Amino acid sequence: MRTVGVEEELLLVDPDSGEPKSLSAAVLARATQDDPGQDVFQKELFGQMLEFATHPQADMADLGAEIVRCRKEAARLAGEFACALAALATSPLPVSPSISVNERYEWMARRYGITTQDQLVCGCHVHVSVESDEEGVAVLDRLRPWLPVLLALSANSPFCQGRDTGYAAYRSRVWDRWPSAGPTELFGSAERYHRWVADMVATGVILDERMAYFDARLSARYPTVEIRVPDVCLRADSAILVATLSRALVETAARDWRAGTPPPDHGVCLLRLAAWQAARSGLDQELLDPATMRPRPAPDVVRSLLGHTGDALTGSGDAALVEEAVAHLLHRGNGAHEQRLLMERTGSLRSVVTECIRHTQE
Repeated sequence: MRTVGVEEELLLVDPDSGEPKSLSAAVLARATQDDPGQDVFQKELFGQMLEFATHPQADMADLGAEIVRCRKEAARLAGEFACALAALATSPLPVSPSISVNERYEWMARRYGITTQDQLVCGCHVHVSVESDEEGVAVLDRLRPWLPVLLALSANSPFCQGRDTGYAAYRSRVWDRWPSAGPTELFGSAERYHRWVADMVATGVILDERMAYFDARLSARYPTVEIRVPDVCLRADSAILVATLSRALVETAARDWRAGTPPPDHGVCLLRLAAWQAARSGLDQELLDPATMRPRPAPDVVRSLLGHTGDALTGSGDAALVEEAVAHLLHRGNGAHEQRLLMERTGSLRSVVTECIRHTQE
């Protein structure tokens, strides 16, 4: 069974005003004081962000329990500094982000200017184990058209800096301002993948291979494929669903590779349009069908994802739970839908944030 690990980025916010607070250094110091050997909580680009990383898990129930536990522990640590945690992919309220003290982050701020300053965005990165780089690259080539569907399921950034963006997942539009971000062409082999990344680093435009911000990539640290497109999900159950579907997509792609099935040959131009459509409307309107790259109702495309990964989900014992979770998400709506409903009901972005604090820890 392939193992799965999840990294979530969360916003540190004032529990009363909903405004982001630059307290990550203090929170991380307390986490290390409580447990000197802790490797769960990590620094991020801005002081208003806190990241945690789960351990690799083969059982999705165990992974879900760890996500919930990490969210609650992060909230406890933040609470010691009169702060709260919100799983929001952008800040609904205006904020002036403060760069964390870190040589790498300071280099990025100098190199990319306002692009760096705009990156107060929170994502969810899913790591799925692979047997080799060759298998991993074969998986990357076959994942590409399905990644926008994961983005639509996770969409959780309709408001940013005090405004309704008109998008369900505006974070992805901000993230794509990095020069190395977005979908990729077909690699074909691990050798070509590594050569491509090395050539990118050699240009001097990016600092190192860790800045190859592809929608999905080989991890530089772990023997995994790292899927990077999802927003951080408002609710933990949505994060678990995205992680489970990610593993099923990786397993399905690896099986297709071993069976000699070629990857879809959609060009980057079409993949960018599919990602834009998913970011724009989430689950509320249409998505581009991964097979035809033509518009279809979002629920139909999500069900196509379940059909595509059905054998893998059955093999891992996750099929029934995923079917139920998808039906629940389509009925309730993703985080973007929930945020907009809160805004309609309260008329206050502050109230949106404070309500989302509660959802984060449920």
